[in-house]
Amino acid sequence: MLSGKNIVIGVTGGIAAYKACDVVSRLKKLGAGVDVIMTGSAAEFVSPLTFQSLSQNPVTTDMFEKPLNWDIKHISLAQKADMFLIAPATANIIGKIANGIADDMLSTTIMAAKCPVIIAPAMNTGMYENAVVQKNIKSLKALGYQFIEPESGRLACGDEGKGKLASPQSIVDRIAHHFMAGEELRGKNILVTAGPTIESIDPVRYITNRSTGKMGYAIAAAAAKRGANVTLISGKTHIDPPSGISKFISVESTLDMQKAVMENFDESDAIIKSAAVADYRPKDVASEKIKKSEGGLTIELERNPDILKELGEIKGSKVLVGFAAETNDLIQNANEKIKKKNLDFIVANDLTKEGAGFAVDTNIVSIIDRSGEITKFPKMSKDELANVIIDKVTLLLQK
Repeated sequence: MLSGKNIVIGVTGGIAAYKACDVVSRLKKLGAGVDVIMTGSAAEFVSPLTFQSLSQNPVTTDMFEKPLNWDIKHISLAQKADMFLIAPATANIIGKIANGIADDMLSTTIMAAKCPVIIAPAMNTGMYENAVVQKNIKSLKALGYQFIEPESGRLACGDEGKGKLASPQSIVDRIAHHFMAGEELRGKNILVTAGPTIESIDPVRYITNRSTGKMGYAIAAAAAKRGANVTLISGKTHIDPPSGISKFISVESTLDMQKAVMENFDESDAIIKSAAVADYRPKDVASEKIKKSEGGLTIELERNPDILKELGEIKGSKVLVGFAAETNDLIQNANEKIKKKNLDFIVANDLTKEGAGFAVDTNIVSIIDRSGEITKFPKMSKDELANVIIDKVTLLLQK
């Protein structure tokens, strides 16, 4: 998938340096050529020999080491790189780049590089939130440097907060997305469901939920931008269908959505079920408006079909993605859904968190794959998350 692409990875001095080993390994498995530059501090955490074994290339640590070939090392590596990744990136290296300081092999090579540069910070929360560090990051973003946001959680120092290096898989996905953007899903058929379903009580009233369809519509748009033939099956929303999709099907009830999904299942290479379908529907629907009376009203409900479970039973080699919107036991409930519904991965979000869930433009999720690997993401826009999801779908379709 990354065959013929050369990635130069800069590793700086932080405890997260060991995670860069996994990044190198994953990139090699995707066919990329990898060269590693380590700072002296990084070599205190991980041996250069480890990176040499994983990358199958000599590791550069010293500006003044005796050259194996007659070239100027920092220039040759800069010219060789199709992508420059710094992971982990300390506050020190971010400050050097932002202020034009080139006093070691890594910072010198970065200054000579003309390829895209992706920076993955990792540091103590206090350092990351420091005004100077944030100013440097803002300046670099304005100059076109790309950043992979650190994750939140327990840090090596024992503190809790934002500052953990992004997971190796999310870093590799970001690199793969850069090289595949635009045409990587050409010829693939992606089915996306979105929005709420509604279940009629009478001609006036119905049962529904708070879904607005924003997440599903963003996913459909992201897939279409990469060349996929997208079928979007949507409950009632106030959003216009994204431009570039191949087919739009508007549905009302869960039974309507089930029928539309099954009719389009066979031709689909991947199915992304982001719709918030109603689990239950009234057993009897009144043909006329139910009149208000003095007493209470009892509505007997019956179970709707589990569309995602049905798809899991017949998925075969297709990619199947589910969503879990929970208010408690998020990871446990999401893991159970993966197994019960035979999913390739699930996008789990905690509805109790501010900025996550329905009727907002952002989301905070954990993505769990069928092997049990959990990747936690910070708050991001639904458009950004849509690209993260399509990155993973693309990688699965390429296997």
